[in-house]
Amino acid sequence: MPIDRDKALTASPSVREIHWTTRDVLLYHLSLGAGADAATGPELHLTYENGLGVLPTFAMVAGSGISAGEAPPPGLHLPGIDVDLRTVLHAGQGLRVHRPLPASGTATLSSRVAEVWDKGKAALVVLESAATGPDGEPLWTSTTRIWARGEGGFGGEPGPEENRAGPDRPADTVLSVTTTPQQALWYRLNGDLNPLHADPEFARAAGFDRPILHGLASYGLVCKALVDGVLDGDVTRLTGLAVRFSGPLVPGESLAVSVWREGPADDGTERLTLHVACPGRDGAPVLTHATATVTAS
Repeated sequence: MPIDRDKALTASPSVREIHWTTRDVLLYHLSLGAGADAATGPELHLTYENGLGVLPTFAMVAGSGISAGEAPPPGLHLPGIDVDLRTVLHAGQGLRVHRPLPASGTATLSSRVAEVWDKGKAALVVLESAATGPDGEPLWTSTTRIWARGEGGFGGEPGPEENRAGPDRPADTVLSVTTTPQQALWYRLNGDLNPLHADPEFARAAGFDRPILHGLASYGLVCKALVDGVLDGDVTRLTGLAVRFSGPLVPGESLAVSVWREGPADDGTERLTLHVACPGRDGAPVLTHATATVTAS
């Protein structure tokens, strides 16, 4: 079905109540490898319910837990947008956390299509979600960019071009992140059962040699690396993370996270510019156009 941009943009937001438990947070952290590195030890601040901190990127899976036997939807179904799941790639993700996330809780999540850009051979769908707590105060706001191959040509605007070059100097630090062969199988238990991350036949039909890691898993791994390697393990200091997904990562491969620090701003925050690549594939980019906002130390 062709994309109907006007219908997508004028539709009422989808509003639902979500909830999560400490168990959901523990599973999320474990799916990102928390406690698995002998050098860092058990990381009890991420793997034990007493004194548990919450990585900000948990917001991306909060309220999305699954039960055994559930299956993913067969496509992307939104007002004015109905496309085959095999045409869909996660193109980018942004997150702003307005306050530290509780280890268990409830929220009202309002989601809408914020924009649809016509890229010719593909459509770029921009989704925006905002979560508020029971007290009516905001918890987080996220922006998701979905690339739908073969769905362009509907007569819309192509959208702005973004050419964000990194700093012209060596990175201040480079963080190394390893993944395991079963990383995607762990991560999908957070709620994303897309067979692209488990089924070799499905992955080949989508154009990949084998199942790939979820983009949001790479996103969470980078969040954890920043908390561990730059923020002294303090999950509350990371308040924003925006990235473009530029290339796949296969479970078992590693990430090199280059970090440029830009100094504290007047509001007490510091901006980090990031570039994330796969050293095992000659530095092939995985996450680009990446920035993080942290509270200055």
